[in-house]
Amino acid sequence: MTAFREQRWVSADGLTLYSRVYEEAGRAAPAVLCLPGLTRNSRDFEVLAPHLAARYRVICPDLRGRGFSQRDPQWRNYHPGTYLQDIRRLLEVHGLSRVAVIGTSLGGLLAMLLAATEPRAVAGVVLNDIGPEADPRGIERIRGYTGKLSPVRTWDEAVAQFREVNGAAWPDLSAEEWPAVTRRSYREDVSGTPVFDSDPMIGEAIRAAQTVPEGLWPVFAQIKAVPMLVIRGALSDILSGAILARMQREKPDLESLTVERRGHAPLLEEPEVVPVIDRFLARLAVTDFGQDRG
Repeated sequence: MTAFREQRWVSADGLTLYSRVYEEAGRAAPAVLCLPGLTRNSRDFEVLAPHLAARYRVICPDLRGRGFSQRDPQWRNYHPGTYLQDIRRLLEVHGLSRVAVIGTSLGGLLAMLLAATEPRAVAGVVLNDIGPEADPRGIERIRGYTGKLSPVRTWDEAVAQFREVNGAAWPDLSAEEWPAVTRRSYREDVSGTPVFDSDPMIGEAIRAAQTVPEGLWPVFAQIKAVPMLVIRGALSDILSGAILARMQREKPDLESLTVERRGHAPLLEEPEVVPVIDRFLARLAVTDFGQDRG
């Protein structure tokens, strides 16, 4: 597996944040920014990122409050405006003026917002099981458990807990695969006990957030010129077939792939997914894609 460099950097408001940086292809290679979901972290891309690293410079941050990034003492800062500020700072740290963005769930929302607010910075977007609108069923499910998971004592308990939460999304994962995906979201504390690797107060932030009636459809309308690939889990309770169909009507050049036996969200390492992402990234216009700001 391709080695990555661990990078720590400081946000505009003084938090120490963390990224995995894969630079096998060199610093001048086109850059791909991988943004994880609501309570997830850079480890979610531990299979896809090394694959992409042969051709791209791949940057996988832990958003504030997740993974090795510092928890925010002000939980109300866990919102898209703050995350976008952090992402812009990260691009500055790397001297990047243009990137392709792969975003899972919350990461995809941030990719759309970045493309709308910094149109010259985004060469293309891969949305993993997310669109301008979310199915209310999935939102309520996520609000119901985020920040409320009971403590576990052993890795076996962690695997069982993670499987209970995500089993419907990945129904065909084997007993051997569940420990590996669980370790992407749990980490041992100083006593060796596995703990869920995100700030529980993120749950308070999403439960306090007001739902926008029109969703991000106005934002989606602003980024119709941005090349876009949507990966949808056939079993998803977040990105419904109806929402995807509307996206395709409003953006006729939208590319999409529906992954069977996957809910929210595909792992992005499924054998049918990786070649589609490869082809999409290869077709992007690469003029100044990944180059230094100068």
